[in-house]
Amino acid sequence: MTVVSIEEHPVAGGGPYAITTGPDGALWYTLVHSGRIGRLVPGGEPKNYQLEPDCGPTVITTGPDGALWFTEYRAHRIGRITVDGEVTEFPLPTPESGPFGIAAGPDGALWFTETTADRIGRITTDGEVTEFPLPVTGAFPSAITASPDGAMWFTMNQANAIGRITSHGTVTVHPLPTAAAAPVGIALGPDDAVWYVAIAAGHIGRVTADGDIEEFPLPDRAGRPHAITAGVNGDLWFTEWGGNRVGSLTTDGVIEVHDLPTSGSEPHGITVGPDGALWTALEIGALARITPNPLP
Repeated sequence: MTVVSIEEHPVAGGGPYAITTGPDGALWYTLVHSGRIGRLVPGGEPKNYQLEPDCGPTVITTGPDGALWFTEYRAHRIGRITVDGEVTEFPLPTPESGPFGIAAGPDGALWFTETTADRIGRITTDGEVTEFPLPVTGAFPSAITASPDGAMWFTMNQANAIGRITSHGTVTVHPLPTAAAAPVGIALGPDDAVWYVAIAAGHIGRVTADGDIEEFPLPDRAGRPHAITAGVNGDLWFTEWGGNRVGSLTTDGVIEVHDLPTSGSEPHGITVGPDGALWTALEIGALARITPNPLP
């Protein structure tokens, strides 16, 4: 995979963090420092929707109801925004729970992590919340993704493990081979395995449905990989927050990395955009468009 170009598109609002493609053909992203949700149609002008300024919106995803759902890390709520900008917020039953990751599940609900409460949460599109405690304390569950096995898989950042939870709340914990790896981002790969990034160990990991784990070290083990997504042409793409790079990875473990144009840009979330390119959120105040060759 050869990158043709990387272009940065400044966006106002403070601290782009997570990014996803919405059902309306636009990019939706969180602005964690100012409490806003942003929307950008590639080639157009960005638009922001103001939330409570200190709510700390973090991860955002498309829900099964055609709206965008997001976590509010500092306000301990789950938010919903329609493509027209109408916002609804749902407080969580457990106080000071620190919701972070969120993803649509195969059961028609949204599943999310509660970092400081050691719980996995489930919220229906009507706002009904159920919480499931983890069997490990101090696990700091982080990102979460759906899997073809009907379960949700999630990273346990401080427990050095990958977790799996069924729709009934049964949790299985898979310890990682490398100590203190601190997994963060997680995504379903094109091979139906779950792939994660280990921010402290500098590698990409692959977990099968049976819990078998394989690790692929990055060229720069200090690059602090943060997020990962299934990309184009059967690859996965990831961000290196500490290395100021984005990278691609084949399912055979072949890695390429690409420097971002602006130093210290702090890349976080990454997604395939509506235009087929990769887009990543840069906390310095921009979205970067990565054009692979060839586009699908």
